[in-house]
Amino acid sequence: MENPKKRIESLKEQLKYHNHQYYVLDHPTISDIEYDALMQELIDLENDHPEYLTSDSPSQRVGGEVLDKFTKVEHTLPMLSLSNAFNEDDLKKFDNRIRKAQPNITYVVEAKIDGLAASLIYENGQLIRGATRGNGTIGEDITHNIKTIKSIPLSLNKAISLEVRGEVFMSKDSFAKLNDQRRSQGLEPFKNPRNAAAGTMRQLDSKVAAERDLDMFIYSITEKDEDAVNTHFEVLNHLKELGFKINNEVRKYETINDVIVRVKTLEEMRQDLPYDIDGVVVKVNERKYYEEIGYTAKSPKWAIAYKFKAEEVITKVNDIFFQVGRTGQITPVASLEPVDVQGSTVSRATLHNEDYLKEKDIRLHDDVIIKKAGDIIPEVVSVIKENRDDSSQPFEFIKSCPVCGGPIERKGSEADHYCVNDDCPAKNMEGLIHFSSRGAMNIEGLGERIIELFYNEGYLKTIPDIYRLHERRDKLIVRAGFGVKSIDKLLSNIEKSKDNSLEKLVFGLGIRFVGSKVSKVLAMHFKTLSDMMDASETEFKAVDEIGDKIAASLVTYFNDEDNKSLIQELADLGINMTYDGPEKQTGVFDGKTFVITGKLPNLTRNEAKLIIEKQGGKVTSSVSKNTDYLLAGEDAGSKYDKAEKLSVRIIDEETLYEIIEK
Repeated sequence: MENPKKRIESLKEQLKYHNHQYYVLDHPTISDIEYDALMQELIDLENDHPEYLTSDSPSQRVGGEVLDKFTKVEHTLPMLSLSNAFNEDDLKKFDNRIRKAQPNITYVVEAKIDGLAASLIYENGQLIRGATRGNGTIGEDITHNIKTIKSIPLSLNKAISLEVRGEVFMSKDSFAKLNDQRRSQGLEPFKNPRNAAAGTMRQLDSKVAAERDLDMFIYSITEKDEDAVNTHFEVLNHLKELGFKINNEVRKYETINDVIVRVKTLEEMRQDLPYDIDGVVVKVNERKYYEEIGYTAKSPKWAIAYKFKAEEVITKVNDIFFQVGRTGQITPVASLEPVDVQGSTVSRATLHNEDYLKEKDIRLHDDVIIKKAGDIIPEVVSVIKENRDDSSQPFEFIKSCPVCGGPIERKGSEADHYCVNDDCPAKNMEGLIHFSSRGAMNIEGLGERIIELFYNEGYLKTIPDIYRLHERRDKLIVRAGFGVKSIDKLLSNIEKSKDNSLEKLVFGLGIRFVGSKVSKVLAMHFKTLSDMMDASETEFKAVDEIGDKIAASLVTYFNDEDNKSLIQELADLGINMTYDGPEKQTGVFDGKTFVITGKLPNLTRNEAKLIIEKQGGKVTSSVSKNTDYLLAGEDAGSKYDKAEKLSVRIIDEETLYEIIEK
């Protein structure tokens, strides 16, 4: 009989080889039955001889490790994001800027995989850690899930130490299978493969990840590990030799015009690829020029991401119905003839409000052109009016709430209509969903489907009922589709949410005009909900970023007797009412006031605002003598002129980064 240690090593090598052939090279060399037989033999031997079980064994990919929570990890080098290009001119400007610094360069063009960026660390050829990108500096340890991805080598072909980075994704076929399975189990399907991949990486139980058939393309080694490699193209070949899966759609070009042709080709190919891509990444090939070309605080200057235009398709409006939000806001929604848009089936599109309906003149049975706004939310671009039937009539907005039948009204100059019935079931249910959502109290497991189910069965009617669900445990665990484990986990998450910092509760209460950012500002300023409730309108307006409208809304909310009772009830149930987060951030812009105007080359206004606030600065909407900086992009307009008159310092995006770096 063969020595068990030798047989285990032999099986590990065979399975590693077949894994690579199947999951990396897409060239299977044995049948699934033969592979499963080898794997089962390995598992049996390792069970009989646990002293020979190692972390790089293929048997470890089946999952089973369960974490209590995710651990934060600091990246050895920041995982920078890329600046964006949206058209040919942006790519040519990028090329001009590069060639001013170094004219003798070539480019590598890669498909931009629509997934989740991750980092892998190997020591002496063995995988020791996988982590999410996080905020670029701090990520989360996801090693237990990373090990289940069969295209990721648990051990390399060379016993070297290095860190690689790439994109975790779910193929279109795996996504379709997963959603079919979820529908059959009565679960809500994922919206798109990217969400499915991200949600899978957030699972504490690695068995879930093992069942979902994720994949990963590697696209770089961290710079400290690339010294021996001259070009990025060589880096990719080096990674392939080590056993990593590299995307096949990688090409090298001499000129930006050739790059642009390739970009157009990939955009035409995107629907035919077995995975989602949302753009193209262009990188300078010669690594020796990277330091010379340089970096901003956010991204390398030697690379850029070309973002595809939102795909537009034609479909038909079958019906128009109305949804009621937590504030009572009534939103018209188009029910569309199902159509495929960028890899997912779209059957609905928001119509926003009455003014939007009238402006675009959207009617029942119209043929319309739709696109995904920001590649996420379906939006009606226009109506094909020449296809309209002669009998078509303008669509009339409803006169009463579609759920409770109560009166609706349009407030002041606002475009939206609201249900004014405080007992409207739709408003109450949406309020519960908002309170439990990730941005608010973040009660994992208490999603929209569960809330709707519990609401209709009478278990949940008000927010405090969430914290009384433990009293109904015996009834909940015997419900079809649930069980002891899932209900106890939900109840544990509910209990855990009691300790959230104050800003989560304030946002969860759903006070009109009070978003997550304002909630944080209020919590940091007042420290306790009691002090916030006692504040006057004048005291609220004295807080940075709180204007007349928000201040009036806060006073109205906290003066309402029903709201006071709700807050007291939550306090009695043990919900934290104090702020325990970090104090105001300080940095190079401490005490400085910014105004942002015009189109910035790489940042959205919100991204620029977050960068400024992270450095202790404050962003306001209008230029005054109290403004310290105007951050200006293209088409800056009147704010630029006013800043010049008031001698306000005017800077561009690059100068902003330079100030931070210095």
